[in-house]
Amino acid sequence: MDSVAIMLAIVLPTIAAILGFAWWYRSSNSRAQYLPDWAYSGRLELVVWAIPALTIILLGGVAWIGAHQLDPARPVEGTGQPLRIQVVSLDWKWLFIYPDQRVASLNTLTVPVGAPLQFELTSASVMNAFFIPQLGSMIYTMNGMVTRLQLRADAEGTYQGLSSHFSGDGFPGMMFDVNVVSQLAFADWAKQAAGSNQVLNAESYGKLARQSIGDPKSTYRLDDPLLFQAIATQHIPAAPGPSLDREAEVSPRSH
Repeated sequence: MDSVAIMLAIVLPTIAAILGFAWWYRSSNSRAQYLPDWAYSGRLELVVWAIPALTIILLGGVAWIGAHQLDPARPVEGTGQPLRIQVVSLDWKWLFIYPDQRVASLNTLTVPVGAPLQFELTSASVMNAFFIPQLGSMIYTMNGMVTRLQLRADAEGTYQGLSSHFSGDGFPGMMFDVNVVSQLAFADWAKQAAGSNQVLNAESYGKLARQSIGDPKSTYRLDDPLLFQAIATQHIPAAPGPSLDREAEVSPRSH
């Protein structure tokens, strides 16, 4: 709306000037001067160049301010302690690591309501896109780098997260549940996950990184708090990504 208002500041006077020129230089107006040898006017040049320049400056300012206000990595306010979550997009599933709680989950994300959520995201394979429509701010995940996203969930409930970037055969089912719970319920969930029989380390991660479809939702006890850094810095080699030559290795598969 700001941009439209700024542009209308030029459009409307220009339309008015067209009508004004047509009326002033009508054939019946004897006061209108006919200047066939007119070539230059400093005043007109100032108007012609100054107004568009000011418009560009104002539009640039609006874009600059808006871009920084909507920066995905810009901290958001909330209640309680910020929660750090490390996200890894795999073929074709989502791994969520809670380094401070020493737990992890597959295809399900549990967060406390109102808390600032500090996401660090990477990909173990091809480029993907992390998106929770009810919370906003889609952001890409890429192998060998970390992107950052700040979100907050204002109401308890179960939302649907998804991949919004095509990444091969299992892309349609690459979804995850987002469980927004109370602060106490989140603490109970983290405590229960920390007692899981399943352990997440480099060895178990290697099995998760294999291409698969329809993996069940599960929780893990995090054995290696530096696992995400090893994935993001490629100390753990990236998966080869979708390939027609590797279709036989994808399981389970439904036709």
